[in-house]
Amino acid sequence: MMNLWLPAPTDLTLLSDEIHVWRINLDQPEPHLQNLAATLSSDETSRAERFYFQEHRQRFIAGRGILRTILGGYLGIQPSQVQFNYQQRGKPVLADTFADSGLEFNLSHSQGLGLCAVNCTRPIGVDLEYIRPMSDLEALAKRFFLPREYDMLRSLSPNQQQEVFFRYWTCKEAYLKATGDGLSQLEQIEVSLTPTEPAKLQISEDWSLFELLPADNYVAAVAVENFGWHIKCWQY
Repeated sequence: MMNLWLPAPTDLTLLSDEIHVWRINLDQPEPHLQNLAATLSSDETSRAERFYFQEHRQRFIAGRGILRTILGGYLGIQPSQVQFNYQQRGKPVLADTFADSGLEFNLSHSQGLGLCAVNCTRPIGVDLEYIRPMSDLEALAKRFFLPREYDMLRSLSPNQQQEVFFRYWTCKEAYLKATGDGLSQLEQIEVSLTPTEPAKLQISEDWSLFELLPADNYVAAVAVENFGWHIKCWQY
């Protein structure tokens, strides 16, 4: 099912049992891009300048600038005042200055679309993938999926295979992004799903998994520690 992406209210509050997921259009008009670029830190600006293709550079600026705008809204500060630290694998987290806020977030992007998931105090991960034809889909599934997942995938028609492959992938990756583990762990995280049933993490710890359909030909997943969450989807 398609999620309903609503315009965010002006007095945005994040309750302790809520997850907010923001859908971001990374292809922004030039005047807006310039405003967003002005909010970036010097290390983000130099990262942007290292992209070879202008389209990738612009999408990076849009993603980072809008992330700063979203987080600044929750923290009650200007986008340029948001500061990040970087964990291994380059995952941005809020700098220690903002530790008291308890704000946790994660960002993912594919093609011209981005998703940002935000919550209070619990590790969270989001992954977004554009569904595209993959010539080595079965080989990748054999390498990174568990035997039961691989068998499920092989039992499907080629059309269904693509979507199910990316559903598995986003669910595993969202969890690994939340825990900070690398892709090398992909084949150790079991996910149960079918073309008609939502995905569940087959792990012993308490984690919630939400699948999202942010746009045509996209799948996404959010993994967050603990249960009892209410998810809200906002359009930036």
